[in-house]
Amino acid sequence: MQSEALPEPLIIEAGHAQRHYWRDLWRYREIFWFLARRDILVRYKQTAIGAFWAVLQPLATMLVFVLVFSVLAKFPSEGVPYPILVYCAMLPWQFFAGALGESSNSLVVNANLISKVYFPRLIIPTSAIVPSLVDLAIAAVILVGLMAWYDFWPDWRVITLPFFIAIAMAAALGAGLWFTALNVKYRDFRYIVPFVVQFGLYVSPVGFSTAVVPERWRPLYSLNPMVGVIEGFRWALLGGQASLDLRGLLMSVALIAVLLASGVLYFRRTERTFADVI
Repeated sequence: MQSEALPEPLIIEAGHAQRHYWRDLWRYREIFWFLARRDILVRYKQTAIGAFWAVLQPLATMLVFVLVFSVLAKFPSEGVPYPILVYCAMLPWQFFAGALGESSNSLVVNANLISKVYFPRLIIPTSAIVPSLVDLAIAAVILVGLMAWYDFWPDWRVITLPFFIAIAMAAALGAGLWFTALNVKYRDFRYIVPFVVQFGLYVSPVGFSTAVVPERWRPLYSLNPMVGVIEGFRWALLGGQASLDLRGLLMSVALIAVLLASGVLYFRRTERTFADVI
């Protein structure tokens, strides 16, 4: 009796050597949505005020900045109510800070999943950004309320807002890929990321307008990629009352593109060691 031929064995290689890696990102998209949905549901589980936490932090920070920069320091607001000026900047910054924090710690949090199941590891830090998008949408409700209170509404430029949200996502993902890959090997980075976020809040034009920065320092100041994102948000939401430095925006976009590309390359280079090191 002739024996049946055994099927050819399927060999799963490390992500670095996987020839169909980028196609697998689409094939395993259900894991992306599962992780994103899980993080959204768990985010405010067993909290007293639930999703209001997405509003409380930017709202409280806005009030402090209005007191310090408007009431005490008398910074100019370019003809815009100062609470709106600050809150328009708090939205992208809070999104960036939250997305960076979640993505930079995502591999360590999902260590058990990484060591047991194969899928492109790039899915994990990418899916960690989605809950921050939900927070952004919730926090935007307060901005609508502020605009209604001051009777100050955006013009046609608001249609460009998705473009600036995409830039903020790219900035958070690019930095997150670097930090999460480094965090697997060097756990010191879980302390470095909060410091970077806190420092970045004060060197970014969140509590003030970039108009207060001397003209000769603008190119150097634009090396902070979030400067272009925040200016873009204000330009899109405040209409003709906010100016947009096109040169600074292009510089921010270029820096973010380099950050994202280098983050992906470094993540892919170290990905094959995650299961062993983590």
